[in-house]
Amino acid sequence: MVNCCGLLTDKKEPVPLKSIDVQLEVKDHVATVVSTLNYENKEDKPLEAVFVFPLPGDAAVCHFSAQIGKTHIVAEVKEKQQAREEYDDALSSGQQAFLLEESEQSPDIFSLRVGSLPAGESASIRLEYVTELAVQADDGLRFCLPAVLNPRYQPQGSGGPSVQVTSVPASLVPYSLSFSAQVSSPRPVSKVESNSSLEPLQYLNTDQTQATVKLAAGHKFDRDIELLIYYKDAHQPSAVVEAGQASAKPGSLMGDPVVMVSLYPEFPQSVMSSLTSCGEFVFLVDRSGSMGCPMNNSTPRETRISSARDTLLLLLKSLPMGCYFNIYSFGSSFEHIFPTSVEYSEKTMEEALKKVEKMEDDLGGTEILQPLKRIYSQPCIPKHPRQLFVFTDGEVGNTKEVTDLVKKNAGSHRCFSFGIGEGASSALINGMAKEGGGYAQFITGTDRMQPKVMQSLRFALQPAVEDICVSWNLPKGVSATVLSPPITAVFQGQRSLIYAQLAGQSSEAAEGSVTVKYSLAGHPSQNQLHFSLKPAEDSGLTIHRLAARTVIRSQESEERTHRGQQDEEVKKKVVELSVQSGVSSTFTAFIAVNKDSGESVQGPLVRRNIPTPYFGMSPMACSAPPCPRRRRNIPTSYFGNMTGSAPPPPATNGLCSASNEYFAKSMNGCRSSPAVFASIKCDNALVRSNLQPPQPHKDPLLQLVSLQKASGCWLLDAALAAVLGKTRKEVKKSKPKLINNEVWASILALIWLHGFKMDAKEEWELLATKAASWIKAQNAPCVSECVEAGNALLGCSVKKEALGL
Repeated sequence: MVNCCGLLTDKKEPVPLKSIDVQLEVKDHVATVVSTLNYENKEDKPLEAVFVFPLPGDAAVCHFSAQIGKTHIVAEVKEKQQAREEYDDALSSGQQAFLLEESEQSPDIFSLRVGSLPAGESASIRLEYVTELAVQADDGLRFCLPAVLNPRYQPQGSGGPSVQVTSVPASLVPYSLSFSAQVSSPRPVSKVESNSSLEPLQYLNTDQTQATVKLAAGHKFDRDIELLIYYKDAHQPSAVVEAGQASAKPGSLMGDPVVMVSLYPEFPQSVMSSLTSCGEFVFLVDRSGSMGCPMNNSTPRETRISSARDTLLLLLKSLPMGCYFNIYSFGSSFEHIFPTSVEYSEKTMEEALKKVEKMEDDLGGTEILQPLKRIYSQPCIPKHPRQLFVFTDGEVGNTKEVTDLVKKNAGSHRCFSFGIGEGASSALINGMAKEGGGYAQFITGTDRMQPKVMQSLRFALQPAVEDICVSWNLPKGVSATVLSPPITAVFQGQRSLIYAQLAGQSSEAAEGSVTVKYSLAGHPSQNQLHFSLKPAEDSGLTIHRLAARTVIRSQESEERTHRGQQDEEVKKKVVELSVQSGVSSTFTAFIAVNKDSGESVQGPLVRRNIPTPYFGMSPMACSAPPCPRRRRNIPTSYFGNMTGSAPPPPATNGLCSASNEYFAKSMNGCRSSPAVFASIKCDNALVRSNLQPPQPHKDPLLQLVSLQKASGCWLLDAALAAVLGKTRKEVKKSKPKLINNEVWASILALIWLHGFKMDAKEEWELLATKAASWIKAQNAPCVSECVEAGNALLGCSVKKEALGL
């Protein structure tokens, strides 16, 4: 009889994973993460435990080991099929074995298999990865520990089996998490913020360049753990040289020194102030069922789709006159507001806003590939560079297909991506922005979507940086081979990273320099950095592993692009570098076999799937009667074995490769495992009435924004007066005689924004600039008198210069 004490799944099965301990070490902008997973078999029979979990999409997984009693086994990286066969052979002969592999659909999902864990035995698994931290718009560095793995929607007809995960609601996760971070930098650490409860920041030295912080006890698994790290000075360009591995072959990536260069370009203010007034702005909005989830637990009334609607309102009001735009939305199918992009005018803006107001989370699954293909098939408009904004909660299973399509079309557009809510796929969101030469943002916890999106719109309105080239000036006999893909996009204040392998001998005192030249709005510019060739003393092989990860990802992408041609040759190169560097890839896996365990493990193995948390809608949403044509995909753990697409074909029909079939088995678990996606046909109106509380009154800021005309002005009417907290009569009576109604209304709106909404300035700054330009173009008399009268009416004291007048 099974001993059912201790941790149980929702099916009352014992869970062998007891706890996860995560230690983060941040040096400047590079993070090393060590996760220890503690397993214990409290049953009376041997187990195989399977755990499918998320990692950052750009992580370089570089170490995997297991501790069983006093025996320590370090895993090796091997070709994936070979690793799987060794794992199966070990289990067949009663040996303990451990296998860690990356999903073939998405590089941010891993599967860990702990095989032949005898009754009463414990095992501790150590997993290590390194990653660069992304720079945020406010100069913070963002680290995210993905703790939530939302189900991924697998479109019908896409290659490979869908990634199947044993999921439970966050509140039912049956293991604990502890997390601590140590931060060090040449500059003082000013603060560390988080979306989760932290213990107070502890400084380790008097100059405050080293600090530690811990996650408070009782983490609920209802969110990814996000840290924002701020240093006292703005980011400075830097270069770090790391010595090669003594045991590696000279001339190889691991044997030679590698340099990591971080550049933060600063553009001339004169260029930055002249935001472009041209461009084709295409907005692609997710309307799948999961967009009906609340943005966060503290504001359940605000759903992802309602926040997306409010954001589109701000975007449409902030676009410059003379540009072109269109809005697409997608789920299992896709829709567009106009057949092709149209010129931005009062008429087209109003038509778009009417349709935006009606947008709901009612289009089913998350099939993003088809609308992207449609957008890219449209001819570009001469002298109007295409800027694509993608809003999604990132729950797709065909990540690599999507990022490959963006890369294929990188020459014709810039792609700005937004991951909405907990568990959005970092591989998808970062991958689209990276391949599309744009910028990625994540909206989690209590973040508001609007300021982050407006920051990206400001980037999109910056003149495009063109003709980027990198040159090196190194001592005689030393050469650099750049390992990173070519830089395709440069934004004001944002980091550009270059990895290069250094060959040849130099003295320790030698110096080199790297120069990045580019053209900005027709003006040639350059950034130069001088650096010492002396290797850093304490970086281990971190930079080599990040460089190896960069090369591996580029080669994997090349293999997918040329599949069927030279793909075997490219695959061989990836496997070779992955094995040499100890960094995982799509084509390799970590394998460890305990050959010293003495007696073999007797009896058949019982499989236990370790549940991961998801952040989603209540299963009660599916209590509605069926309706023949529409489908809602609801992430849940309460229905049988269902997925968000047709089930993968059985392994016996020959349609799956051996490799995909193996990962599908690892992901699927038993047929009765908790569900990933329930594909339920529901009455949408009934579902929405059950799910969504009454809509709150519109925020006064959004009300004011909704009244602005495409040209930038406001009309003097009762609606504007109501937002300003006045009657129409009071507003008209205070108007100076020589000023016309629209100028007076627009000045009042600007005073109200500056007087009462400075905390949301990032959201309205662009539309206020447009309004100020419109007022100046009217050559209106008595503007100073007007501002004075407006201040008196609204009880403010805003200066004319602050309004941009």
